[in-house]
Amino acid sequence: VQLVESGGGLVQPGGSLRLSCAASGNFFRISSMAWYRQAPGMQRELVAAITSGGNTDYAEGLKGRFTIFRDKNTVNLQMNSLKPEDTAVYYCNIEIWSYSGVADNYWGQGTQVTVSS
Repeated sequence: VQLVESGGGLVQPGGSLRLSCAASGNFFRISSMAWYRQAPGMQRELVAAITSGGNTDYAEGLKGRFTIFRDKNTVNLQMNSLKPEDTAVYYCNIEIWSYSGVADNYWGQGTQVTVSS
């Protein structure tokens, strides 16, 4: 199983970015998908999550600016009205079930998001 992230970069305050994370490989199905972020000197924190049924959950203060959505084996994070405090490395996390009935969590490689003028 491989996760490949894309979409990070440098953006001015108030701007938007969309992150994507695509899972590939030989597996049975994907259940939950999520985005985390880690700022310098800080612990990794949950940004948003989405279940296989489409239920979503957001960190406090991000709902309304960030939207998580999924399409087949890809999870996306639309980020609007970005603020300097959103600067961090963003990681996707996907729970994947194998054909043998085992579920594992997989992490993307991380993508840098920098919000600065």
